[in-house]
Amino acid sequence: MRHGKKFNHLGRKSAHRKAMLANMATSLILHKRITTTVAKAKALRKYVEPIITKSKTDTTESRRNVFKLLKDKHPIKELFDVVAEKIADRPGGYTRIIRLGKRLGDNAETCIIELVDFNDIYVKDEKKSTGRKRTRRGRKSTSEQLTTDKVAKETTEEAKANVEEKAEVKEEKTEAKKEEKPEAKKEEKKEDKPEAKKEVKVEKEEKKDEVKKEEPKAKEEPKEKKAESEDKKEDSDKK
Repeated sequence: MRHGKKFNHLGRKSAHRKAMLANMATSLILHKRITTTVAKAKALRKYVEPIITKSKTDTTESRRNVFKLLKDKHPIKELFDVVAEKIADRPGGYTRIIRLGKRLGDNAETCIIELVDFNDIYVKDEKKSTGRKRTRRGRKSTSEQLTTDKVAKETTEEAKANVEEKAEVKEEKTEAKKEEKPEAKKEEKKEDKPEAKKEVKVEKEEKKDEVKKEEPKAKEEPKEKKAESEDKKEDSDKK
């Protein structure tokens, strides 16, 4: 019975198993795809994917840790220089298993295990369909996304146009005010000067008239006094 049997020994001792998986991992990294049995492919997937995640950080420590497992410098160079660039944006799930059916002889289930980003047929379709990160939650359909994107673009364009129009109106108003202010000041000055001159002239003329009116009064007063004094003298002489 296979209760709780999670680890597949693959009919080999641990040293033989580790060496086999290391050789399969090197061939997968160098050739990007290999054909094997389904059991070996599942074991290899668990062995290779942690190695590929270590290649994302290109440091001497990560290179040494990978070299402990693979024990070959050629796949390490290929992994850190070529594979790491293509897999940089992928958060896990670097390999794909494609079943081929049972082989003749021992009737074992065979498959192809490959690196996902190096399959040109599937990668083109994925790039067209998925431009964002994958999630298990359902997303809106592409048509709804397009409509929402169009509406958002239109609203942003309208808002920008409104802001630009408001700015232009403000600039025009400020320019008009600047032009009006000096003209108004000039007109006020021009209007004030003749009015002020007229007022000064009127005041001077009024003063002159007052002086002229006062002068004959002053002249008449001494004449009256003289006449009174003469009358008094005549009265005194008669007496």
